[in-house]
Amino acid sequence: MAFIFGRGKKISRWLRARPRSFFDWEKREGVLSPELCDEHKHEEGTPMLLEQATPTNVSRAIREIKAFEWEGDFKPMARQALKQLVEQRLEEEMAEYLGVSRYEHGADRVDYRNGYYVRHLLTEMGDLELLVPRSRKGGSPTQLIERYARRCRSVDRVLLACFCLGLSTRKAASVLVPVLGEKVSASTISRISRELDTEVKRYHSRPLRDRYRYLFLDGVVLKSKGAIKVQKKILLCAFGITLDGKHEMIDFYAAPSESAACWEGFLKDLYQRGLEGGCCELMVTDGGTGLHAALQIVYPKILTQRCWAHKTRNVLDKVKKNDQPAVKKALNRISHAPNHRQATEAYWHFASCWRKAYPRAVTCVEKDLDELLHFFQIKKPELWSRLRTTNLIERSFREVRRRTRPMGVMANTQSLQRIVFAVFHHLNQNWSQNTLKKFTHKS
Repeated sequence: MAFIFGRGKKISRWLRARPRSFFDWEKREGVLSPELCDEHKHEEGTPMLLEQATPTNVSRAIREIKAFEWEGDFKPMARQALKQLVEQRLEEEMAEYLGVSRYEHGADRVDYRNGYYVRHLLTEMGDLELLVPRSRKGGSPTQLIERYARRCRSVDRVLLACFCLGLSTRKAASVLVPVLGEKVSASTISRISRELDTEVKRYHSRPLRDRYRYLFLDGVVLKSKGAIKVQKKILLCAFGITLDGKHEMIDFYAAPSESAACWEGFLKDLYQRGLEGGCCELMVTDGGTGLHAALQIVYPKILTQRCWAHKTRNVLDKVKKNDQPAVKKALNRISHAPNHRQATEAYWHFASCWRKAYPRAVTCVEKDLDELLHFFQIKKPELWSRLRTTNLIERSFREVRRRTRPMGVMANTQSLQRIVFAVFHHLNQNWSQNTLKKFTHKS
């Protein structure tokens, strides 16, 4: 007999022999009609008549199958084994503390046993209900479990990793329920995340080595809750490429704006911590007036390269939409020229073609042309494509936005700094393992 189901698909042979429990389920859920139930009431191994199955019955059967408890689940057994192992170790530590084993007598005893108390410990296997031995004097000889700890350090690291990867505290608490077997409150995850505050302070105050050949400076805007309304926080960031070709996010600073005073304070802090710029050949910026004013004060002797991507967008804003493709192509001839002389010739050709139609667009390029072409002074042409824009630091910002977007608005500035520090620390660890001699799109 062939079993037909749905669009003519056959069901495998194993359904021919139906156990009694499955027959009872068919009868209870209405898969078989009353007449067929009476007909096959005492028969075993009769075929299940799926030719008459309805969508309701099929979906009900699928839900029932998914709800089956599979035999051989390892978690209860592993949890019980871990409980026995921990309790055994606690007994051994108590015996070492007293100097005698259980039911033994000793002349010089420092303390006596005083039964047990129940303590819950959340582990990777779930919640363990432990019987912890105690003494009359209240001594706590155990070094296996931290004092007042209710979770293993590994569980705290998992919760902290979920927060750093972009999950909100409430989402992280609900996501880890199937893994831990117990729900962790959002306030608990917030308390765990506060452990990053000391690392953030250490990151902001660590001494810097003057070993960066190229520096990229830019700011990223994030949202944080204020006393009255949501406020925009600007993170001023410094990204560097070392002498041996490694990338590093050097530091960041939460500022109210990108003014010259904010940038000057941030750059002076970097300078005082050791980043004097003695090895730096080029600084790449987005062209902000406040940043350039601060650079003239803190790092006046280092060449400044304006980002071609930002400049191109500014120029195209002054051009009609129909002419934007042609103007963009003309700008690319300047930025992608093989040398400084041909880039200058490409600019004069661009100016002669478009000055009459769009004088403001030509003036926008003309006033910053020298700083736009500073990357040609680097003696390695293979690096020009990476040094004429701020795309390297913008890629790090994209990672920050990807992690913070699911969280929405940060609770405060401290929470914002924690997640940004976690992202930058993760990027720095990855970059420290890879030395880049030249930069490509994959780098």
